[in-house]
Order: sequence, then structure tokens, then C-alpha cells
Amino acid sequence: MIKLKGIAAASGISIGLAFKLGKEEFVIPKDAINKDDIAVQIQLFEEALIKTRREIIELQKRISTEMGQEEAQIFDAHLLVLEDRMLIEEVISRLKREHLNVAYIFSEVLKKYISVFSKIEDEYLKERIADINDVGKRILRHLLGKERRAISASGEKMIIVAHDLSPSDTAAMHKQNVAAFVTDVGGKTSHTAIMAKALEIPAVVGVEGVTAKVNPNDTLIVDGSSGIVIINPDKDTLRAYGKEKEKLRGVTEGFYSAKDLPAVTTDGKTVEINGNIEFPEEVPSVKLHGGHGIGLYRTEFFYMNRKDLPTEEEHYQAYKYVAEEMKPHPVIIRTLDLGGDKFLSQFNIPREMQPFLGWRAIRFCLARPDIFKLQLRAILRASVHGDLKLMYPMISGLEELRQANKILEEAKDELKKKKVPFNNDIQVGTMIEVPSAAMTADILAKETDFFSIGTNDLIQYSLAVDRANEKVAYLYDPAHPAVLRLIKNIIEAAHSNNIRVGMCGEMAGEPHLALVLLGLGLDEFSMPAQVIPELKYIIRALSFKQAKEISDGALRLSTGKEVESFTKAKLKEILK
Repeated sequence: MIKLKGIAAASGISIGLAFKLGKEEFVIPKDAINKDDIAVQIQLFEEALIKTRREIIELQKRISTEMGQEEAQIFDAHLLVLEDRMLIEEVISRLKREHLNVAYIFSEVLKKYISVFSKIEDEYLKERIADINDVGKRILRHLLGKERRAISASGEKMIIVAHDLSPSDTAAMHKQNVAAFVTDVGGKTSHTAIMAKALEIPAVVGVEGVTAKVNPNDTLIVDGSSGIVIINPDKDTLRAYGKEKEKLRGVTEGFYSAKDLPAVTTDGKTVEINGNIEFPEEVPSVKLHGGHGIGLYRTEFFYMNRKDLPTEEEHYQAYKYVAEEMKPHPVIIRTLDLGGDKFLSQFNIPREMQPFLGWRAIRFCLARPDIFKLQLRAILRASVHGDLKLMYPMISGLEELRQANKILEEAKDELKKKKVPFNNDIQVGTMIEVPSAAMTADILAKETDFFSIGTNDLIQYSLAVDRANEKVAYLYDPAHPAVLRLIKNIIEAAHSNNIRVGMCGEMAGEPHLALVLLGLGLDEFSMPAQVIPELKYIIRALSFKQAKEISDGALRLSTGKEVESFTKAKLKEILK
């Protein structure tokens, strides 16, 4: 029996046989061709591109139906690789010049592209290597007439073990055939983690050397909650984890019994539990899982994977749909948050040494009021169709808030002149995700209608940790005492000025930390739809007095690890 530790990427326990998905290696012949064969080779290349496109679009459609639009969007980058004219023209040009078979020429061009991207220091561009590599392998399979080894169709669920999993690897795996994912590399925000959550299966990533230690058909235990992988467990371990798995199944069923009930503590404290969305198509999932409303509608994805800018009418129709679908429940729309790890070529946003600290979010919007005002007008127009609110991202101080509100007033004046109806009293909130905003929350609270704490950025800025960098992932700690103190300060400042405060970062969906947040007085939790039933169940299982005692206890601790151990122990007591 071998016990390995990795990063807990998707919770749950799975027990099953290992299916090793090895690195795909191609033996590509280097054959000379005649001048007369060039046209045939070009046709072979074009057919491979067409087949690959069909394959990816089919995958994208299936994933959109089975798992949702967010997961399907992963393949947009793959389709863009297929449309790269420089790559295609270089293959054809070298084919005509060198008179070698197209499979060899394409593999050489592919190696060149991967080599160039791997030397670029920009982390965002480095991430595109996986997309290029994945699409390249698909094209090579078609050029060589090879098929990827398929997962067993015997009906038995397999645990996939791989060095890494590409988006198409994970997306092609049906839920009924896959029990869990285990990889050598990766982090909590990797494609593997995202897909595992969408498939509702456990995943442990960053298990160094696991592929070297696991043999095909070994028995594995994957504990996605604690990041443990056990190879060929003994009978006692199997029995213990089997019991734990059954216990977890019962707990999950219990969570879903609370999804349509109000989030109210045993002593009458009520909070809102809302869902985060990126696309209008995700609204039904929020409603299905019992969300009170939309606490975060990310709108930057509206601009991505397209060559032109969205029109005001496109914005309006999307916001109108969400407002009407959620009515009478609230919908909070976050204005454009580009930059950081989200770039658009049509905006000519420069590649920066520190993109998360650069020209992004509200800074970009204030510099481009034409783009910002168009979105604001669309939100205002849609506000008559439901309870719409808007909020600004990455506000660092009062001056930025005032500048944004000035542009909002200009947008209102333009609509008034055209006699276009809108809610003149629409609530306008401020995202608190920059330490300077957290420390001056009492000042900001006087000129805003509500706060929403964006913990993903607040944590990385406060702890000086790039959340996209696997090398420092261990330092990204939502339970850090500094983070808890900042949140306490924000909530107290909001309540002192009689405004509500919510949280739309990933921390809001962490069950053990929800106990602390509830005790600190957070009014609204917003999270991925799948987490909503569990949070509702937990909140209904304790009193507000208990939650305050837990938050007081957590604030007295000195390290994030101590806070995590303390809160998880309290959660176990509450859930019995």
C-alpha cells in the first residue's frame, strides 16, 4: 500500500481501478515526396483540419448540453488555433519548399510554435501551449490515421491517472465511465479541477510522480476532500474508506433536502445564498439548486472569443433575459473586468510584467468611457425588467468610485434625453478586492449602496500571491488571519453605514469558512450553483450565536492552518 499527498481539487471519495492515460507519442516518418504529390498532401492536411474542427465542435456541443456553457467555452481557444493562418500557411509553404510528407512538416511547425511559447515569460501566453499541443495531437492523429486509446466501455468506472489532462481529454470522458481524476501536475484552478467539479467526481492534482507509481488496473482510493491517493490499499483501509464514502453519500442527499428552503439559522438570522454566473444559460442551474438570486454576473466573457465588440443591444438582450428569468430575485451585474488573466486583442491591452496589478477592470473602463458607458446604458435599460443592480470591480479608492458614478450619470442623462425608460434608483455597489479599499471601507461605504467582497483578488493582493502560479499555490490561504481581519473590517464598516455586504469570491463557497463569515455578519453568500444546497443546509443547522462564537475563536488563532483545523472540526460537530 502506497499513500500519496496532492492538492485537493474536487471533493468526494472514489474507489476503483486505475486507467493510465499516458503521454501520447507519435512515430512520424520523414518521407520525400514528388512535386506532383504536393496537392494531395495539402488536401490531406485540409481534411485533417476539417475533421479536427468537427471533432471539437461536437465535443463542445455535448459538453454544453451535459455540463453547461462555462465548461464548453474551454474549447473556443482550440478552435482559434485551427484558424491560425500563420501556422497553416507555414505548413503549406514548407511543404512546397521542402518536398516532405505533410505529417512530418506539420509536426516540425508544431514543435517550433510550442518552443516559442514556452520561452515567453507571460504566464497567460504559456497556458496557450496546452491548447496548441492538444489541437496539434488531434490533427496528427488524423494525418497518421491513428485513434486515441479509449477508456474501457465495460461499464466499470475507472480512475484516470495521467501526467496532465487536456480540456478535450477531460471533456471526452463520460460521467458513467470515470470515477475520479489523478494527475502529476496541476492546481485548484486547472482544467482538471474545473471539469471534475462539473462532472461531480473527485480529483486530486499535483501528486508528484503518481504516474510512475501506478500501474494499469491497480486499485486506487481517491480522497478529493483531503488530497490523498492510496495505491493498492489493504482490506482495512478499503473497508474504512468504503464506510466514509457511504457516509458522504448520505450527507450529500441531506444537503439537497434544504435547497428550496430559506437560509435561516436556528435562532432566526436570515442570509441570502446566491449563484455566480458567466453566461445567461447558467440561470436555470442557479434556480434548480435553490439560489435566491445572482450575486455575481461576470460580463467580460461577453467580449471574449469574438473579433468585434458586442453592441449595446446585445448587452441589453442578455441582461434583460437574466433579469426576467430571476424576477423578483436580485441580479448583480459586475461591469467589465478585463485584464489580469483575461485579455482581448481588439482592445490592444498591452502585455504587462504584472497584469493583475496593471491596466484592468475599472482602470480600463475609466480610460475607455465609450466602452464603459455603452455597457452602463444597456444595464440601465434592462433594469426595468427585474431587480437589477450593478457593481464596479477593483475600486481602490473614493476617487475611482466617484469617476465611475459620474460616467453612470452621463449614461442616465443620455437615456433621459431619448426618453428611454430605466430604473433611476438602481442600486450601485462596490467590489472590495483591493487592500486599500478594504482599509478605507468606512469611507467608501458612505457613497455606495452595497459592498461585495471579491476574495479571489483580495487574498492574492493581501498575501502577495499570484493565484495562477502553481509554485506559490501553497501560500494562497483564505483562512489566513490577515484575510479574516480585513473581511471583519469591511463588514463592520458596511454595517456602521447601514449598507449590506456580500461575498462573491470562491471563499464564500467554502463550507468550513462559511461558519466564520456568518459569525462576522456577512449578509449574502454568492457561489457556484452546485455548492448552494450544502451552504443552505449548514446555515440552517446552527445558530447565529454559535457562528459568532466560531468567528471569535478563529480570529484569536495565529495561522491559517490553525483556523482551517478549528473550523473544520466545528463543521463536523454541526453536521454530526
